[in-house]
Amino acid sequence: MKFSRVCCLVAAFFIFSPPQRIHAEGFALREWSARGLSMAGSVTGLADDASALAYNAAGITQLPGISLMGGGALVAPLGTIKVEQNGSSHNTTTKPNIWFIPHAYAACQFNDNVWLGLGLFSRFGLGNSYAESWSGRYNVYDIGVRTLSFVPTLAYKINDVLSVSAGLEAMYADLYMSNKVPIMSSPGVIRDNDMNLQGDGWGFGAHLGLHARINEQWSVGLAYKSQVTLNVSGKVKFSEHGNNLLINPLGQHLPQARDTNAHTTLQLPDSAVLGIAWKPLDNLSFEADVMWTRWSTYNALNIYMDSDYASISDKEWRDGWSLSLGVEYKPLDWWALRAGFLYETPVLNEYHADYMIPTNGRQMLTLGTGVKWNDFTLDFAYAHIWVNPVSYDTTRSAGIRNNQLSGITGGRTESVVANIYMLSLGYTF
Repeated sequence: MKFSRVCCLVAAFFIFSPPQRIHAEGFALREWSARGLSMAGSVTGLADDASALAYNAAGITQLPGISLMGGGALVAPLGTIKVEQNGSSHNTTTKPNIWFIPHAYAACQFNDNVWLGLGLFSRFGLGNSYAESWSGRYNVYDIGVRTLSFVPTLAYKINDVLSVSAGLEAMYADLYMSNKVPIMSSPGVIRDNDMNLQGDGWGFGAHLGLHARINEQWSVGLAYKSQVTLNVSGKVKFSEHGNNLLINPLGQHLPQARDTNAHTTLQLPDSAVLGIAWKPLDNLSFEADVMWTRWSTYNALNIYMDSDYASISDKEWRDGWSLSLGVEYKPLDWWALRAGFLYETPVLNEYHADYMIPTNGRQMLTLGTGVKWNDFTLDFAYAHIWVNPVSYDTTRSAGIRNNQLSGITGGRTESVVANIYMLSLGYTF
């Protein structure tokens, strides 16, 4: 048993070495393993590989010995915003980008009842880029929020049916945002100044899990992830200094443009998911998951600067629900085929819509396959996401508000989609 514990520590050292920075389109993420993605996240009830540390950590009590997994997802979003301005329409397509989302897990059995797990994955992330000269540049032309959660977890097997888990989450976040601010360099001459914000910070939360293997055919999972409050601090830099920032052509000005410190508090929501898995045959399983996310905690993104300038952005989102269905079929002992579908309800409050997060509910279709060779597993997944359109015609964020130019003048998003390609490599010993 001492050897087993040493192996766990050595495995943890390698799998949790400092990660790369990540990007992701969207906000709440569930791209935590290729197998999980290929079943549209419907693995809360199954929870029978190392990625259970992200989906439902109580399930790792089904894993004998030591299980490792690592990999990542490539996310390629694309969308168009139709901006209404001065009686005419301007279509802007987001810049093509590919964002990377990593994951890594280690689960170790210590005895017949206790398992230790270490997980590294991203719960939230967004990234959007537009041309610097586009019509909405006064709101944003480049934004990214990247999070990485480190979750040490303890799982306990109460009996042959019921297991529970508890984990502590330490979440790191990196925020950057760029927009244009109009300045008056001389009477009657107005041009754009770059305002760039970058900061980072930490927040803490908790994960709880429950897994019940009722019989050979049925299993149930319940997982809860707490709210995380991130305190982010950083710097605001301007491309030009010493000029007053013009907020409208009527003579009202903000403080002078100068580099300064800034801070914000970002409230990220808690969530709960229930999964029911059914295995009618040894090589065939189905699962349905329903998830609730308390997005109503995300009520504002206000950035305060030492220069007495503030970026005030109300959100007031609604709580959201998602339903996902997944199937896994193994035509051979070493080969698995998977598919899934996910539907999410809209959470955006269109009265406060802006260009930072042009999404409002989505549907996702997923496919995947996996192979097993001795103690190795290799899984691939593909997902296509359709994002519901967002209307800016009724937003209260348009025009001049809170002593700043919002840059939002009406319009709507069109044809917002994303493709995800994902790979996970696992090993057990």
